[in-house]
Amino acid sequence: MIENRIEEIKSDLEIFDDDLQKYEYIIDLGKSLTPLEEKHKKDENLVQGCTSKVWLVCEKDADKLIFKADSNAAIVKGLVKILLTLYSGLTPNEILQMDKQVLQELKLEEIITPNRQSGVQGMIKRINEYAHAFA
Repeated sequence: MIENRIEEIKSDLEIFDDDLQKYEYIIDLGKSLTPLEEKHKKDENLVQGCTSKVWLVCEKDADKLIFKADSNAAIVKGLVKILLTLYSGLTPNEILQMDKQVLQELKLEEIITPNRQSGVQGMIKRINEYAHAFA
């Protein structure tokens, strides 16, 4: 299931010939991100390591974790959308067993800046902290 999600995003990105097109695709993905309710946009939900502001919250639904997030930057919203697509709806154990090198698998490190890469790693770290807490 997880592998299918990764493959789907990877194949979507591989449609584009150049990095600028991939970048624009990621920004477009961000436009489909459901806005986070204002009540969740508080400091305790901010992800550390992100240059932009990223708020991430987690809810448990039966045995699955549902993630909701938002950002104040267009490209970051797209990256958030990718991570929510990958992680939301999984059990804590599925998340904890997932490869942490998502950027490399999706080849995103080739098109996003080191600061953005650091932010994505921060989001993945926070998602894993939630998974540990609920496991």
